[in-house]
Amino acid sequence: MDESRRIVSVEEVPTDGTLLFTVRSGVDTAEAILTRLGDGSVVAFENYCQHWTDVRLDKGSGALVRNGEIVCQKHGATFEQDTGYCDFGPCEGATLDTIAVAVEDGDVYLADDEYEFERLGPSGEYDLSSGSRIDFSGT
Repeated sequence: MDESRRIVSVEEVPTDGTLLFTVRSGVDTAEAILTRLGDGSVVAFENYCQHWTDVRLDKGSGALVRNGEIVCQKHGATFEQDTGYCDFGPCEGATLDTIAVAVEDGDVYLADDEYEFERLGPSGEYDLSSGSRIDFSGT
């Protein structure tokens, strides 16, 4: 694999959370999250909730993953960790947008030709949603 598309070592991807990274498509950047499944495979999704797309699932310290589901802490929607399918909440039936990744020799690589790997961490664009919306994070 092309070293410029290497994101991180598989061991650095949590099974009980997510790892935030930034990709670029032309001049536009987008945030994505990696999560490691119980079988050791890794999946990536765009870092926004399907209910309100201005709400980030991972705000920089890892999204909450509970019982094999990624939880949107803004309004409690849950997404299957392996498929991104929303099985509870206001966007039930929707699916998180995937970003193709591949694991090779213990490392995770960006495999989606639409994007270039930019960096680990946030894009610099932050949650634009109103603070008046209900929040299940306790903050």
